[in-house]
Amino acid sequence: METKKTIRVLIAKIGLDGHDVGAKVLIFWLRDQGMEVIYTGLRQSVEQVVEVAIQEAVDVIGVSILSGSHVSIARRLIQRIRERELDDVLLLFGGTIPKDDIAVLKQIGVRGVFPSHAKLEEISTFIKENVKQPGE
Repeated sequence: METKKTIRVLIAKIGLDGHDVGAKVLIFWLRDQGMEVIYTGLRQSVEQVVEVAIQEAVDVIGVSILSGSHVSIARRLIQRIRERELDDVLLLFGGTIPKDDIAVLKQIGVRGVFPSHAKLEEISTFIKENVKQPGE
């Protein structure tokens, strides 16, 4: 019987957004769901986040953003992810994201978008259903 590996999630706060209560709530929730979670802390750059993702061999990068700069940050992050050949990493964005921007984020490569009103169960289920397991 093949056992599933523990999902490793990186939660990131990119840019000058200094509010991380929601990110911390999500971190504890994901840990309670059996995932291993690494938190970058506040005010990280795109480059720092990608380097931590490589060092920690994560399956998921989740960006929590409330500043309104989600589209520009997503574009830079996806470019850096492609440059570093991390195409198997599941990229998620959550926070203050207007409905009209959800499609934009998905079009540029964000796999899951979770506005502030998203339920924690929805996020953890999406991760479990979309992270590739060994042999997939």
